[in-house]
Amino acid sequence: MNKNVLITGGSGFIGSNLALKLIAKGYNLTVLDNLSVQIHGSDPETTSPLYQSIKGKVNFIKGTVTSAADLKKAVENQDIIVHLAAETGTGQSMYQIANYVNVNIGGTALLLDILANNPHQVKKVIIASSRAIYGEGKYQSKELGFVYPNHRTNADMKNGDFEVKYPGCAEPLRLVATGEDSKIHPSSVYGITKQNQEQLVMTVCPTIGIAPVALRYQNVYGPGQSLSNPYTGILSIFSTLIKNGKEINVFEDGKESRDFVFIDDVVEATILAIEAEEANNQVFNVGTGVATDVISVVNELLTNFKTEVPVKISGNYRLGDIRHNFADLSKITSLLGFTPKVTFAEGIKKFAEWVNSQVIVADKYQQSIDEMKQKGLFK
Repeated sequence: MNKNVLITGGSGFIGSNLALKLIAKGYNLTVLDNLSVQIHGSDPETTSPLYQSIKGKVNFIKGTVTSAADLKKAVENQDIIVHLAAETGTGQSMYQIANYVNVNIGGTALLLDILANNPHQVKKVIIASSRAIYGEGKYQSKELGFVYPNHRTNADMKNGDFEVKYPGCAEPLRLVATGEDSKIHPSSVYGITKQNQEQLVMTVCPTIGIAPVALRYQNVYGPGQSLSNPYTGILSIFSTLIKNGKEINVFEDGKESRDFVFIDDVVEATILAIEAEEANNQVFNVGTGVATDVISVVNELLTNFKTEVPVKISGNYRLGDIRHNFADLSKITSLLGFTPKVTFAEGIKKFAEWVNSQVIVADKYQQSIDEMKQKGLFK
């Protein structure tokens, strides 16, 4: 059995949870992480709960995937690599373009370059891809069958018209689950970098005797996710606003939807990808197969926090945001036997209980909105 596992970005939300579960299963873990202040706070090595959860339990290398020296050190004696390290803010990616390309695409290219040109014992690489690569999800049209609408226009959204359109379709489109064979047309720099990461790993690894697996994670949430990072995760953003007694600004009309998948299910799917030979050379969606709209998220949070704050459905919008997307899980279910176990209601209950146990953090959300306004991305 291949027991030595490297997780890049292994101090993050998904990585730390995965590391702890793998340790419990008898694996030897190495983590390469730069302890980003945006995720871990201003003094990560002493105050980050995510880092503290794995401290002393893994071989920890403080470093970055953009450093060849750090990667070479981390890859040594590894059997399996789970490549999670990435910049992850969809909105932020639209104005930190060079940084996102450098870390996400450049870091992946550097990792593969090292594997291609140096002796190693790596047998499998799992790349954390994203539902963001799909851009808009898959829809059914009465006139044309399955269609993949392009990104919504500023003009339409400015007029309060938030649903997607497709040429030649007079009737409203019906949202359906997005399968792995669906059109890939990302609407953000983040999505583009994830698409490139996946393509690099799936293309290069087979040529150098390594089995690649790509996991297209949907919106991952649960206890432990950063409450101080305003660039990712509406559950964290809304929870922080609620705990600070502030108004929640719901973008668009609140009917935009996502597939929210609980951290424990994501860890289980990733371990299946590590351990199952059937996963080799395959791409999988990882989600719940259920679309949940933003208004339902807000209501579920308010119910679980047993409190009320003003909720404003503002019609504001961000350029680059998609309208709908949820995962078709038939492939990962049939090949790997994966079925998500935690419903959204159960997951939110667990998440809210954890938030209630945390020190209330300062709300930095407005700062991120102001940045997007300055760049012309927030309307």
